[in-house]
Amino acid sequence: MDDTDCIVDVAKFYLEFTVDESCGKCAPCRVGGRTLFNYLEKITAGKGTMEDLDQMRDICQAMQRASLCGLGQTAPNPILSTLRYFLDEYQEHIEQRKCRATKCKKLLRYSIDATKCVGCTACARVCPVTAITGERKKTHVIDQAKCIKCGQCFEVCKFAAVKRS
Repeated sequence: MDDTDCIVDVAKFYLEFTVDESCGKCAPCRVGGRTLFNYLEKITAGKGTMEDLDQMRDICQAMQRASLCGLGQTAPNPILSTLRYFLDEYQEHIEQRKCRATKCKKLLRYSIDATKCVGCTACARVCPVTAITGERKKTHVIDQAKCIKCGQCFEVCKFAAVKRS
């Protein structure tokens, strides 16, 4: 892993695996795992709060103490480790609604750099929801309300005018 990976998304990936593998016998693993996953979904969607992080820590500790098997006892480890060492990334997701690795789709924002846009219309032609407007050989604009963040404009632009942040 490197700086192109979102640590919050990585924690969500591992937790999703343990939620799927849980036998469901004990409530700490069954309910706690699903609740933690829902918190991570909320955070990666830009709807998290700082209080969610405290709630997650409490649930993680309860799962470690009360789960009947090793799966439930260790399932919270990726969350606890990432909260300990990468708290700043969680805070960015919550406070700034930003994913520095640009992995969390709901937190992405596409824009067009007017200094680089040559008006080739390539981005507008591939946009499935016609969120990009502009005349040929003039700067184009992305309507954020219409944009579904599919990334096709970013992929097709040969002038690096479409920015992803």
